[in-house]
Amino acid sequence: MIVVTGATGNVGRSLVRFLVGAGEQVTATSRSVADAELPEQVVRKAADLVDAESLRPVLDGADALFLQNGGPSAHRLDPAHLVDVAKAGGVRRIVLLSSQGVATRPDTASHGEVARHIEDAVRQSGLEWTVLRPGGFASNTYAWAESVRTTRTFAAPFGDVGLPVVDPDDIAEVAAVTLRAEGRHAGRIHELTGPALVTPRQQAKAIGAALGEPVRFVEQSRDEARAQMLRFMPEPVVDTTLDIVGEPNAGELRVSPDTELVLGRAPGTYGDWARRHVAAFR
Repeated sequence: MIVVTGATGNVGRSLVRFLVGAGEQVTATSRSVADAELPEQVVRKAADLVDAESLRPVLDGADALFLQNGGPSAHRLDPAHLVDVAKAGGVRRIVLLSSQGVATRPDTASHGEVARHIEDAVRQSGLEWTVLRPGGFASNTYAWAESVRTTRTFAAPFGDVGLPVVDPDDIAEVAAVTLRAEGRHAGRIHELTGPALVTPRQQAKAIGAALGEPVRFVEQSRDEARAQMLRFMPEPVVDTTLDIVGEPNAGELRVSPDTELVLGRAPGTYGDWARRHVAAFR
């Protein structure tokens, strides 16, 4: 049995679908999993990664665990306790969804240090492990969904700076492969990005193409973007994120280093993602 944490997220939902399609027995967990749109045969059990003890009944009898890194709550996790609970439940294999920032921004508390702390606990667990380090998600574009819907505008800084954003479905498929391929990805760290650099201006154009009508790109200054982001993100996260999207380093510009290797195909383009999720922008 495979337990998927973060089962209501952009990666977790797709991962559950891929695993069920492959005939696996899946237990899906998150804080609000009861009403999630998941396949009928999936077992649903609510738990909170911040409270490792809440995972004991979820993990009992599990063979493998997909461990989401906690997202905004990552700094509140007790990784060593999570690993102990997993081992007590019988888990033999963990696939951890980490962050590219562990390698590219190792000294930043918001992107590198916290994720490294979680990675260290998993890698020192004595269990079979695989770490996935994705770059920026294509689904981060949902932050502009309301402005696209209401005014057909997309406002962002650094309009002509590109990054290789990755489709969450590709991350989920890589996770499904590594969870099911016992031993083949043990002790591996896979860095996952998209197939090409995509700028915010190009993202707006791709959304417009999917909608069948233009989406106007509005370039913000860094200060304008920062003030907007501070409404819903902590200051250290905002500043590091703006550094990444404004002045990406060589590691952040690497295109599809392991995504294609694991999947055996080219990862999906940003345009592919926009066409599949266009309903969010109508």
